[in-house]
Formats: sequence, structure tokens, C-alpha cells
Amino acid sequence: MSPPHNPKTGLDALLTPDNCVLILIDHQPFQFAGLRSHDTQTIINNVVGLARAAKLFKVPTLLTTVLEERGGYIIKQLQDVFPEQKPINRTFINTWEDARVVEWVKKTGKKKIVMAALWTEICLAFPVIHALGDGYEVYIVTDSSGGVSVEAHEVAIQRMVQAGAVPLTTGVFASELQRDWARTATVEGLAELIIDHMGSVGTSYVWEQQLLNTPPPK
Repeated sequence: MSPPHNPKTGLDALLTPDNCVLILIDHQPFQFAGLRSHDTQTIINNVVGLARAAKLFKVPTLLTTVLEERGGYIIKQLQDVFPEQKPINRTFINTWEDARVVEWVKKTGKKKIVMAALWTEICLAFPVIHALGDGYEVYIVTDSSGGVSVEAHEVAIQRMVQAGAVPLTTGVFASELQRDWARTATVEGLAELIIDHMGSVGTSYVWEQQLLNTPPPK
């Protein structure tokens, strides 16, 4: 008798451009002002890279804010990735309690939801736990999210994982969507993301390309 199938294992457990959506929650000035689990620039770099990866692979992406008239508009670097999109501005702290967000996901027909938010312990944990309870598979991008302290961020991740969420990081998201270097349509765009957002990995890639394009010494 074969063991029961674990939905978090096997090829179907991996993200593809066709089976997921991305929700980016509350990357606003007020939340950044309280960020203490990471330095601000790291989160900006990562979440913009995350958004660019979703756009490259045509993953449906939703931007949302909370009380933007007080907490500020979503940061410009992120808004510039989707300049045509007006973020859903909520009063609910829990994004998943806003019917507009739930309806948006339902219309996509996807069952895998990728989320990142400020702050991890509140604006990420609440909708993640709620959406899991509604039967969705939820993936949390830990390095595009942050909390008011290292402890708050880490405990929130433990809480979400115990509830059934799958943690991953920004680079994993992009790589999982690419999956095969033979998919040449997105290779150039992914290389640009690596250069712009992956620090020393991008620097090493540029160096390698320069070496390949340099004629050998005579």
C-alpha cells in the first residue's frame, strides 16, 4: 500500500507561471519606518525583484495598502513595476477579510498564493492563516517581508509554517518559475534580475560574461 500523497511534495508542489498569483501587502512608508528585522534597503531590493520576477513570468500580481492616506502610498520603486495598477487600499488589517482581494484571487482560478508583506507578524500572518483555512496553498516570501523585530519576524514564520504555509525566498521564486534554462523566452529577463537584485551573484555573472566576451590574449 502506497503512502498517502503529501501535497507539499512532488512536481505539482512547485510553483509555475501558470499555477500561482502574487499578493504584495503594505510596503508603505509607515511600515518601513517600524521595520527592525531587516535593513530597509534589503527589503526594498528584494520586494522589487520579486515583483519584477512576477511580471517577467506573467504571474498575476496584486498590490494592496492599508490606510494609505495615513501610512503613505506604496513605495515608488514597487509601484513603478506595475504603473498601471492602483493598489487596493484597505481598512482591514487582515487583507483576506477584504472581499475585493478574495474576489480577485477567485477570478484568477489559481489555488497557490504567494504573499509578502510588512509587517510579517501581522499583515502577512493574518491573511496567510486565513487563506489557508479557506483551502488555498500559501507560500510566504520571507526575505521580501519584515517585522518590528527579529523575534517578531521569526516567530511569525514559525506560526505560519505550523499552519501549513510554505516559506521561500525571492531568488527561489524566480528560479522556480524559470525551472529550465531551455525556456529561453525569459532567460534574458531573469539575467537582468540577477544582475540588479542578487548582489554578488549578479556581480559574478557580469564578470563571467565579460570574460566570455573578451578575446583570448595573443
